Amino acid sequence: MRPLRLTMTAFGPFADEQIIDFAALGSNPLFLINGPTGAGKTTILDAICFALYGKTTGDEREGTQMRCDMADEQRLTQVSFEFELGSTRYLIRRVPEQPRAKKSGEGVTLQKSEAQLSRVDTDGSETLLVAAKVSDATAQIEQLTGLDVDQFRQVMVLPQGKFRELLMADSKAREKIFSQLFQTHIYRRIEERLKQQAAGIRRDVEAMRNRRGGILEGAELASDQALIEEQALIAPELELAQAHKQQAEQALLTANQNLDKGLKLQSDFNRLQALQSEGEGLKARQLEATLWQQRLQAAGRANSLSPLYRAMQSRLGEQRSASQHLDECQQIHASAEQALNQSQQAFEQLGALEQEQLSQQQRLTQLEALAPQLEQLNQLSERLADGQAKMQAAEASGKQSAKQLDELNQARQEIVSRREILKRDAEPQLALQQSLSDGRAQLKVFERWQQQGLEIAALEQKLTAAKTAGSELAEKHKQAIDAHKRLELSWHRGQAARLAAELSPGEPCPVCGSLEHPEPAMGEFDLPSDEALAQAKQRESDALNLLHQARSEYKLLQQSLSNLQLSASLLQEELGEAAGLSFDEHQARLAELSDGFERAKAAQQSLAQLETQLERSEHQGRELQTALDEARAHYGKLAEQLASDKGQYQQISAAIPQGFSDVATLSTAIADLTKTIDELKARQQSVRAAHAKAEQDNAAAKASLEAASRRLGEVNALAEQESLSFQQALATSEFESVAAFEQACLTEAEQAELSNQIKAFEQALITHQANLSQLQEALAGCEAPDMSALEQQKMDAEQVMQQALAQWQKVSARAAQLSQTQEQLKALDLKAGALEQQYAVVGTLADVANGNTGNKISLQRFVLSVLLDDVLLEASHRLQLMSKGRYRLLRKEERAKGNKASGLELEVEDAYTAKVRSVATLSGGESFMAALSMALGLSDVVQAYAGGIKLDTLFIDEGFGSLDQDSLELAIRTLMDLQSAGRMVGVISHVTEMKEQIASRIDILKSAEGSEIKLVLP
Repeated sequence: MRPLRLTMTAFGPFADEQIIDFAALGSNPLFLINGPTGAGKTTILDAICFALYGKTTGDEREGTQMRCDMADEQRLTQVSFEFELGSTRYLIRRVPEQPRAKKSGEGVTLQKSEAQLSRVDTDGSETLLVAAKVSDATAQIEQLTGLDVDQFRQVMVLPQGKFRELLMADSKAREKIFSQLFQTHIYRRIEERLKQQAAGIRRDVEAMRNRRGGILEGAELASDQALIEEQALIAPELELAQAHKQQAEQALLTANQNLDKGLKLQSDFNRLQALQSEGEGLKARQLEATLWQQRLQAAGRANSLSPLYRAMQSRLGEQRSASQHLDECQQIHASAEQALNQSQQAFEQLGALEQEQLSQQQRLTQLEALAPQLEQLNQLSERLADGQAKMQAAEASGKQSAKQLDELNQARQEIVSRREILKRDAEPQLALQQSLSDGRAQLKVFERWQQQGLEIAALEQKLTAAKTAGSELAEKHKQAIDAHKRLELSWHRGQAARLAAELSPGEPCPVCGSLEHPEPAMGEFDLPSDEALAQAKQRESDALNLLHQARSEYKLLQQSLSNLQLSASLLQEELGEAAGLSFDEHQARLAELSDGFERAKAAQQSLAQLETQLERSEHQGRELQTALDEARAHYGKLAEQLASDKGQYQQISAAIPQGFSDVATLSTAIADLTKTIDELKARQQSVRAAHAKAEQDNAAAKASLEAASRRLGEVNALAEQESLSFQQALATSEFESVAAFEQACLTEAEQAELSNQIKAFEQALITHQANLSQLQEALAGCEAPDMSALEQQKMDAEQVMQQALAQWQKVSARAAQLSQTQEQLKALDLKAGALEQQYAVVGTLADVANGNTGNKISLQRFVLSVLLDDVLLEASHRLQLMSKGRYRLLRKEERAKGNKASGLELEVEDAYTAKVRSVATLSGGESFMAALSMALGLSDVVQAYAGGIKLDTLFIDEGFGSLDQDSLELAIRTLMDLQSAGRMVGVISHVTEMKEQIASRIDILKSAEGSEIKLVLP
């Protein structure tokens, strides 16, 4: 991330808008941010951090606390920051929550915090990414930069007093930073995936075990051995039950066969009885069959007369239809003549209807001519009402303008009087403002001096406590050394006694080689174990580390106390005589100045408001006078126009007939007349059409009547001829009358059905005789069976079968259950074995990847430890240069105590003592050099790895004052080397040598009205 442009408005000590053009410093600048204490040097870094994340670098002040007290009330506190990521430029603007003046009216309102993020295209246009939501803008920045606010502070901005945090961070915090910088989240996902897989396999194994127990419990078995034993016991029982079941099945089969034979024989006897009954019925039907034969023969004789009979019936039917048709035609003709007479009467009245239509048409023409006059009359009426209203409004407006003009002149006189009074009250404002500003600055210095006094007292107490604790730790270290030495001496004596116990006369001593052993060592106490000896040594080492840490903390406290005492002395000199005053006295003086300033300021504001009101009232007076003149002229024009419209209205009203004074009444009358004329026309057309239709219907009815009469005569002659022919044929036949003939007639279907019935009876008679003879022959010599005995035999066999089957099912089901249980257990054992084999691989990988074995280092932390080694290699190179070869940073490889994360802690190797110690033991200047080396090394390594975050900018706030002259020169040389490698480095420092050696500067000029920024280029 490379800054391009920073704009601050009413932010921190900057009352006006201040712009820093970082691009003007060059492509890879090393620049100094210079200015007196309190001018706002750190505020520049706060503004960058606030623009990106909404928080300051030190996180000691919120955005709501960054508003400049000296800024104008109308000016809004905001920060805009344009920066570059790779080849893409972005612009972010943030506004903190703050009170602001209302846009309309007096008073203040609460301005909510907001943020806008845009992407700046190559043509200068902006693409909005976040409109206003603060959380969305922060999340987008974290995604773009790959850093959250804490990580940004630790790797790109070293804030004042915070440069030790990255150096002193523990494994967990450093893991979070490095994983974000090097994008090693994939290793964390591998850890989680392996952990989840291993947990899943463990759950499956546990489920297998639970399921196995459930299977055994479901089979009511205690163990696998109980299953085997019960299977051995149930096998013979199953064979016996099988044999009993087979015997019962055979007995039941025999009983069923006997019963089936009895049922068949009984069925034959029942059938014989049925056939004998059926024969009696056939004999009774013999007479009916004879009658069927006679009727069929009579139908055959009637068939010869049927054509003549059907012809006669057809002619008689035609005769009835013709007679009926003649009656209908006579009725239709009578109706047609009546309708013709009625239509003739209506047709004769058409002349009267035509005369009435002509009269109504003339009246319609007269009414239509009145419509334009009524429309003009309505327009004049509306103009008269509108003119009257406008005249009243113009008259009221003129009166109101005159009244307002009088009131405005009176108010103007009052404003002039108040202005003269306020001019006298507002004169001392500038002097009071300067005094108030000086008083506030002095109060802040006094508060800092008092706070430092409290901190000095607290540090002196901590120093006393640290001295006491150091003495106690030194005593504990001495005791640990004595205990270790005693235990070690006992261990050596024990080893000598053990060797002496193993000596044999004539064998050489393994220590001195002598063959004689006059006084072998004797063991007077128990031999200490190697573990106890190692624990004693560890206790001695721990005590030493605690003692070194306590001494380092004591030195740090001494240095902090010295720095605070020096700072308090400088503040006391700055306060001078004011240092002898109490805080309440400072507050009282400031309150008195503030009250006077507020009164003068309020008077000045009131004076400005009165000037504005006076100017506004003069402008309003001119406008009111103009409006009054215009209203009077407009009133005269309206009166003339109203008189003209009244005359025209009266003239047109006199020409309109009574009863048609409005357009609605006229329109209704015209519509009614139009409807009446249309109805008259429709009635005339209806009469003409009805008369024509009546004439046509009468002619058609008359013709139909004549045709029906002729048809009836023709049909009567034909019917008489056919009746004579049938009577002659009937007389020569054997039928005595027409009724006898009709009774003998049958249709072809009826004759066929009767013939079939006769044939079916004859066939049934033959079949019955044959079946009866056959069944009598088959049952000759047989007796009817005893069905009750056979059924009882079957029931007894079924009962035995059910008992045998129930016993077999019970034993067989248990045997099948045991067998199924055995198969299920085998299948589960196979699956459990496969899962255990799988867990042996996945579980081991999960434990190793998640740091559950060995040194308790996870996969991601192992990868990060390799990356940290590279970072420390680069950092140590710079640290050795700045410390003149004394210090080198190392990664602590020993595992931390308990469950604390380890593997990423730092140690420092001191070439002067040839010992490795904690980085916490470094002094303030040494810590700054180590932290600076760490930050620079981290920047190099992150950019060297593919996919890493590009860290091409570094800001350093203070810390150089803790270096001696040689270390300072080495640090400046290191920063210059970093600049030549393509980095932007910004330094905040009071050290004079920094200002002399760094040509590019951002100078901050402090004043009572607020600080200003000046860019100094070589």
